[in-house]
Amino acid sequence: MGKNRVRANVGTMIEAFVKATLAEDVGRGDLYALVEPSIVACGKIIAKSDGVVAGVKYIDVLAKLEGFEIIWGKNDGETFVKGDVLATLQGDSHTLLRIERTLLNMLLHASSIASLTRKYVAIIEPYGVKLLDTRKTRPMLRVFEKYATRVGGAVNHRMGLDDALMIKDTHLKTIKDLKSYIQKARKQIPFTAKIEVEAETFEIACLAMSAGSDIVMCDNMTPEQIGEIVAYKNANFPHILLEASGNISLETIEAYAKTKVDAISTGSLIHQANWIDLSMKID
Repeated sequence: MGKNRVRANVGTMIEAFVKATLAEDVGRGDLYALVEPSIVACGKIIAKSDGVVAGVKYIDVLAKLEGFEIIWGKNDGETFVKGDVLATLQGDSHTLLRIERTLLNMLLHASSIASLTRKYVAIIEPYGVKLLDTRKTRPMLRVFEKYATRVGGAVNHRMGLDDALMIKDTHLKTIKDLKSYIQKARKQIPFTAKIEVEAETFEIACLAMSAGSDIVMCDNMTPEQIGEIVAYKNANFPHILLEASGNISLETIEAYAKTKVDAISTGSLIHQANWIDLSMKID
């Protein structure tokens, strides 16, 4: 029953997002449809570059809402190359032309994020390190963009402030005694919620561990610095998880993965994703 309720809630959120996205594009109505009657039409979504598909879950909802048929040649998480037909569409011409940009925008946005995410995952996967996204998402697009990173192979970090208690450097400025604060927090936050402390130095990382944190985020450190913290953690607090974060790129992420840190988070999965090239053609 609980799982069904979650699925229903997610479905409602996706439907609301799709409706709002389409309404933004259509406005008061598609002027094209005023000129000629609609005819039966078929279309194809064609890849003009390589990538990873994401957005199927959302576009299926669009198809249901707008009453057109879509048959996917590629599913979420599958790779494609230039020239591949990702999907075929059939419906009345007014509908297909009205939803074209909405469909492509969702598919392009999600697939671009998933494609970049997959590149990161491919580098660190051999080291057994998890790739995490961040809360650096575009306003009102967090669920959609984090869905895209998940399709690409990342693990979602917090969706919001209510998922876990993150104590960042700015929070630490307001806390006099970290251990006492964490003890108080355990009595206030949900039993299943974790406490993560951001550390910018070896000393703060050690303090966070001894104070009782569940996760320590090593922020803006070099791989060498993180390697020292990993060794200290393994010797003294093996139950605590370590996360590396801060200015991590495709060029540097392997060096961080080699430290055997538990996870690496980077906002670049989203804000550095360049759009791939897709188009819709009508037969």
